[in-house]
Amino acid sequence: MSEPVTGEAVVLDLRLARPATRALALGIDLLLELLLFGLLMIPAALVTGDDASESLIAGLVVACGVLTFVGYTTTIETLTRGKSVGKYALGLRVVRDDGGPVRFRHAFVRALCGVFVDFFVTSGCVGFITAMLSPGGKRVGDMLAGTLVLRDRAPAAPSAVPEPPPGLEDWSARLELSTLPDQLALSARSFLGRYHELTPAAREELGGRLAASVARYVAPAPPAGLPPWAYLAAVLAERRRRAFGEQPGPQPPYGRQSYGQPPYGQPPYGRQPTARQPYAHQPAAQQPTAPQPPAEEPPATGGFAPPR
Repeated sequence: MSEPVTGEAVVLDLRLARPATRALALGIDLLLELLLFGLLMIPAALVTGDDASESLIAGLVVACGVLTFVGYTTTIETLTRGKSVGKYALGLRVVRDDGGPVRFRHAFVRALCGVFVDFFVTSGCVGFITAMLSPGGKRVGDMLAGTLVLRDRAPAAPSAVPEPPPGLEDWSARLELSTLPDQLALSARSFLGRYHELTPAAREELGGRLAASVARYVAPAPPAGLPPWAYLAAVLAERRRRAFGEQPGPQPPYGRQSYGQPPYGQPPYGRQPTARQPYAHQPAAQQPTAPQPPAEEPPATGGFAPPR
């Protein structure tokens, strides 16, 4: 697992936390837990007195230990959506495998496995070995809970997918994306990321096929004259926005943008290739003074034809 991918086929730009950083965060949390455990044992010792039986003392020790080492981690990670004091100090966060925030179930499973499997019972050997061998740096608690530990303060790498052209916000906000397969969305993202590495012929053929495949699962149909790369970028941007709960940006006045004109004809990343832009909308040629024979229609090559 090289990089975490959300359920909306969005590759996260945050980096996984290293085992050494996680161990340091665990040490900070462990100091606080030991302090909390000592504070809980003081009233327990005062209530039981000197004549308490050994079984009662052992039961109180176990209860205080579970309340501290399991309850502390579960409560604070649930309330802070994946952070503890140690993780906050080192800029770490626990998230689900799809990039979403953890809930009580995830935090409880992680804390329970941390006590009885990963750290306390096994002296940390199981948790350290599994985190080193796992591609995602997961310990047993992360594997059972379906979570990851990310570096929350790491600078995000620039996205390889271009932003969609402006003026599509109203249309993209009404898209129905629930039936779009994740693998198809990942294929579209890979195409946009390698856009300038492809030849113009490959861009036209592959982009048209991908756009036509995506259009079978997405409704409503795109605006007239929208290039395939812009259509794919708009669909992926809307999936990303919904995955992270972002609000749509301000919409331009209706009718102010022509979908066939620049910047829609510009390729991703703002680069200016020397070759003719494959998806640029070409302005209508002026009518010649002399009559010209009708041009033959080129054979169909499986290009982008949105459903009517």
